[in-house]
Amino acid sequence: MDEADRLLLRRCRLRLVGELQVAELWDALLSRELFTRDMIEDIQRAGSGSRRDQARQLVTDLETRGRQALPLFISCLEDTGQGTLASFLRSSRQAVKRDPEAVKALDHLVPVVLGPMGLESKGQKVVKMNPSQCALGNLTPVVVGPEEPWPARLRPEVPEVLRPEAPRPVDIGSGGAQDVCAPGKIRRHADMAYALDSDPCGHCLIINNVNFCPSSGLSTRAGSNVDCEKLQRRFRWLRFLVEVKHDLTAKKMVTALTEMARRDHAALDCSVVVILSHGCQASHLQFPGAVYGTDGRSVSIEKIVNIFNGSGCPSLGGKPKLFFIQACGGARKTMALRVACTSSSGRAFDSDSEPDAVPYQEGPRALDQLDAVSSLPTPSDILVSYSTFPGFVSWRDKTSGSWYIETLDGVLEQWAGSEDLQSLLLRVANAVSEKGIYKQIPGCFNFLRKKLFFKTS
Repeated sequence: MDEADRLLLRRCRLRLVGELQVAELWDALLSRELFTRDMIEDIQRAGSGSRRDQARQLVTDLETRGRQALPLFISCLEDTGQGTLASFLRSSRQAVKRDPEAVKALDHLVPVVLGPMGLESKGQKVVKMNPSQCALGNLTPVVVGPEEPWPARLRPEVPEVLRPEAPRPVDIGSGGAQDVCAPGKIRRHADMAYALDSDPCGHCLIINNVNFCPSSGLSTRAGSNVDCEKLQRRFRWLRFLVEVKHDLTAKKMVTALTEMARRDHAALDCSVVVILSHGCQASHLQFPGAVYGTDGRSVSIEKIVNIFNGSGCPSLGGKPKLFFIQACGGARKTMALRVACTSSSGRAFDSDSEPDAVPYQEGPRALDQLDAVSSLPTPSDILVSYSTFPGFVSWRDKTSGSWYIETLDGVLEQWAGSEDLQSLLLRVANAVSEKGIYKQIPGCFNFLRKKLFFKTS
């Protein structure tokens, strides 16, 4: 979909969600080949299955259906007697063509990032960037909002119980952690740390996509098997039952994840999902990005996380659910900014480093976004760790594996016995950021309620 159509659709999202009669649209969407039957069934299952949830999911998915998606959708509205909405969208689209700047009001918004330091409090103000200051390339603003991406909705009300705890200061250098409370005391305090007492601790599913079908246009991910073997050994060492799936299509990825979620986790304390694949940007409500199956069709991170929510996986309720995503979030490369050097261990960028990068909706790939996001209304006890900031590439060495997984494995080996997960991920982010000419910075969306210490003995 063209950027102008995408922005227009987002601008009109609130009205569409409020007025769209989705039940009358399914046959028209199928006949015009805007969606497949499986995709429509996914939309019908979105959220609680209400009309509003289905409409919200349909509008979100529509952005991924190719350059002609919006005019075809308008035709479907006309065919099903929803002429008022059709006329509204058509006239708005024509107005944008006459004045493209009319729909670009979002260009001046400051990026809002949900990271391990928690959500922005209601009392805080968004600070505008100083154009004279250095910026990391040409960052595109990432707006986090439930329905309509406008400034008034940038700071949704979030109940205090869902706000992730801000990590305490830690030393991410070579020395020990300097926390306010000793890790040993926190481990034994049920109100401050998750109890990971069971042995095994939980299930760990690793999906390793290396070889992609020629029609997908996606390259073989040389070095990914090295990543897979490292994490297989590491999570076994951390007392997880590890299962590895290789080269899955998008549909088989969803099946494998659903099968894991439906297991009985009552006697276990945690779950881990690792995805090693190519990735791309995707429309989202909470968790950005998507990963590709070997057939070239994508599964959104939100859909993956939503499989493990309270209704899909009740036996993991109140227990930590961890997701590690080694895939790019886009095709942008970040050059280094000159800062005080604290380490000389960064690896030089060479010809064996390649990105897990797929540009967001570039070219005529009208059907390369099979699955889209699902709303996750209560994302507690969830942490999603990304190898890179959404929109940028994630580097992988053809012989030694990806920067992110190689660093994560090393940090877990050295520090998992003494530090909590947030501190470990800070170490990973710091170490990866020092590598190469083109830079990479991992990050996470953290909705854990307590500190998490892995079981190592």
